[in-house]
Amino acid sequence: MKFSIVTLGCKVNAYESEMIKESLEKNHYIYTEEEKEADILIINTCSVTNMADNKSKKMVRHAKRLGKILVVCGCSSENNRDIYEDLEVDILIGNRDKNKIASLLNSYVQNRKPIVKFYDDAPCFEKMQVQEFESHTRAFVKIEDGCNNYCSYCIIPYLRKNIRSKDFFEAVEEIKALVKNGHKEIVLTGILTGSYNSNGKNLADLIEEISKIDGLERIRISSIEATEFDNAMLNVVKNNKKIVNHFHIPLQAGSDEILKRMNRKYTLEEFKNKILEIRKIKPDVSITTDVIVGHPYETDALFLKTIDTCRELAFSKIHVFPYSKRDGTPSSRMPNQVDNATKKQRSRILNQVSKELEEEFYKRHLNQEVEVLIEEIKGKESVGYTTNYIKVKINQKLLHNEIYKVKLVEYQKDCLVGELIEEKIKA
Repeated sequence: MKFSIVTLGCKVNAYESEMIKESLEKNHYIYTEEEKEADILIINTCSVTNMADNKSKKMVRHAKRLGKILVVCGCSSENNRDIYEDLEVDILIGNRDKNKIASLLNSYVQNRKPIVKFYDDAPCFEKMQVQEFESHTRAFVKIEDGCNNYCSYCIIPYLRKNIRSKDFFEAVEEIKALVKNGHKEIVLTGILTGSYNSNGKNLADLIEEISKIDGLERIRISSIEATEFDNAMLNVVKNNKKIVNHFHIPLQAGSDEILKRMNRKYTLEEFKNKILEIRKIKPDVSITTDVIVGHPYETDALFLKTIDTCRELAFSKIHVFPYSKRDGTPSSRMPNQVDNATKKQRSRILNQVSKELEEEFYKRHLNQEVEVLIEEIKGKESVGYTTNYIKVKINQKLLHNEIYKVKLVEYQKDCLVGELIEEKIKA
């Protein structure tokens, strides 16, 4: 039987979908990217915003009409169990048992009885491994799950539950296998990645250990909180040559007033000081961020503070999210909710600021010589990324998944044009 997977949301979901794919292939199911060819549709849902939730529901309703065997899992199914049960999904689970989808499918195919499985107890870290990301140059490795921060706007801790981590030695072995299968860059990912703790080892310990792997050229963290840059992590940033020159560090709001209402775990001054510490170690570092606009109590003046903060910290890119009211969270019960029109307007303004900051960051690198990992070939054009996550276009057909030395010679909208200096330098 043929199956297809739709993945919505974060890099954790992307990793879990890849794990599901490999698991099914080992059980003699055949993967296809074509929905029409599939006998089985698997939808790995997201619930981080109302838009993500609605997209997940729409996707499931569409899949249901196709008359395929339908498997639904993920955060939206955790958050909307009753809705999906009413849709009569064939196999309905939450965030647990994704590693058992093959056996659940085997059971369903044999007896055609619907399967619904949810849990109320605190989960452990489920065994998951991926051997190869066929569709990506970079390989994601989920090393952590869950979140205990309970930011007032966020539904995810209620859906992903408590923090837990992948066994240290299993993580190292998985990364060794991925590198052996050709991946030069590993992205460590989780819901709260910086909270990783296993076998008495933290994230800094894991990075130090995997940096010893021959053939692994770049180690990237999908996202890390400012509060998680302790002395050990700062030491890694300073001394480990394989950690990339890019960190995604969520700010969420540029004023103490809103940060406090969001239940974030730092003041604005603490956040700024941490960014300065990182930049003192790596002056050329790219720091990208997340910002939520229109959180309850955000006035025009406080929004302008956020803009000033973003400009002051010179982020190289801002991922802008209009506040999404999530039922069951403290923020949803706050007065002084911001209207949708204002949220949209503030989003447009901050997105424009992001474009300006990104352009400034890119142009600062003109005429520099850099190393580029090629991720995409388009005819006679090659596209890749520097260690500090600058997108580079080279007007030559190069080899996929190889690193080249280029000179950055021209700015073009969302990328820089590079001229080849040296043939592949890290085969």
